[in-house]
Amino acid sequence: MRILVVGAGALGGYFGGRLKEAGRDVTFLVRPRRAEQLAKTGLIIRSPRGDATIAEPPTIFADKLHTLFDLILLSCKAYDLPSAMDSFAPAVGPNTAILPLLNGMKHMDLLGARFGAGAVLGGQCIISATLDAEGRVIHLNDLHFLSFGEQGGAQTARTVAIAAAFSGTGFESHLSTTILQEMWEKWAFIAAAAGISCLMRGAFGDIVAAGAGKLATDMFAECCTVAAANGFAPGEVAIKRSRGMLTAPGSPIAASMLRDIERGAPIEADHIVGDLLQRGGKGAGDYPLLQIAYAHVRSYGARREREKSAPPQR
Repeated sequence: MRILVVGAGALGGYFGGRLKEAGRDVTFLVRPRRAEQLAKTGLIIRSPRGDATIAEPPTIFADKLHTLFDLILLSCKAYDLPSAMDSFAPAVGPNTAILPLLNGMKHMDLLGARFGAGAVLGGQCIISATLDAEGRVIHLNDLHFLSFGEQGGAQTARTVAIAAAFSGTGFESHLSTTILQEMWEKWAFIAAAAGISCLMRGAFGDIVAAGAGKLATDMFAECCTVAAANGFAPGEVAIKRSRGMLTAPGSPIAASMLRDIERGAPIEADHIVGDLLQRGGKGAGDYPLLQIAYAHVRSYGARREREKSAPPQR
């Protein structure tokens, strides 16, 4: 199975690196700067589950991509999706499976419109990872789980083949027959986590210490209501797990969107929070906590754009 990993950032670098370490046929689609970095240092993973170094990871640029791949593993940020689709489009053939690991659901619509819904698998991952200043993949916890499946839930020849390729690679994977349910459950949690972390400017434990734990669970309840309105009400196990994480005393965990804000980076506000609100199907006065959180992160985006376009101070 020929696997194209789009990007070699935290997620693509981790899962693609583990696949390559296990001997799978992996190529990384990267930009020149990342290619230069990988050529100099290799693909380095630092993880509680075991470090790894891929000395010469195979890379390719978009303008050199002229052959088809069996699987495209996509883990870009939502705001980079249009350019990412353009970059890997030459690798997509009639039998290519596209496995996105983005949060939310909007990307499923965009990928389906571009390549056909049948080409796109559902997918989600549970991992906390980042790139450090030297470009190394830093795995921040001991979770490294990936699930995927056909959107309709059937087990097909291609998903069974992908499951075999993922088996024994150093990360946990699962071929799911309910992948859309899993994606919505994760989205409900991620939207609440991003909304409350960014709004309160703190980790979950900080928010609890401030006496605002109920705000976190109330925002999560709004997210669950939207999911239910779309036919994917989170199950009891997912609700208990998510509420437990959001209200854990002393927890240092915060949404990655907050980390992006703190370093002045672009964020996935529209994809994670805004699209969820849009799918709520109610009036402007509904989901008040989500509305406030969305206004907050959009305000950050507006300020960031204004400051970028402002003339330099003398």
